[in-house]
Amino acid sequence: MTDATLSDAADIERVMRMLPHRFPMLMIDKVVDLVADVSATGIKNVSINESFFQGHFPTRPVMPGVLIVESVAQTAAVLVVHTLGASAEGKLVYFMAIDEARFRRPVVPGDTMRVYVTKIRNRGAVWKLAGQVKVDEILVAEASITAMILDR
Repeated sequence: MTDATLSDAADIERVMRMLPHRFPMLMIDKVVDLVADVSATGIKNVSINESFFQGHFPTRPVMPGVLIVESVAQTAAVLVVHTLGASAEGKLVYFMAIDEARFRRPVVPGDTMRVYVTKIRNRGAVWKLAGQVKVDEILVAEASITAMILDR
């Protein structure tokens, strides 16, 4: 396990080693301020080229709320894998529950989402985490998630 007092980061290549997700379902570009067993901050640069904007919505593109929550889950998964170490890389982290999800304003092309995830607790393979998503320091969404890490 990494020393919880040191902040680390994960560029897109490291994120892709840690998570099995790939385009079009990879919802974070990098993770900064990664502190094992404590917290992580994911970054997602939202582009008009995202495939979901073709249908959500053609005349007013808005990022779907479920994909915003997915960015929270993926940032949480990076935190879990980082905490557990290299042996956990590529393992699947499954949603078990999404609680208290709130969406406060739309996320649109050109926005940069900062996804803040903080560990609440874990028991064995089950982790509970709190997430907040901000654009320009304004809270746009939040949710608590419960997830389980499993071998493939």
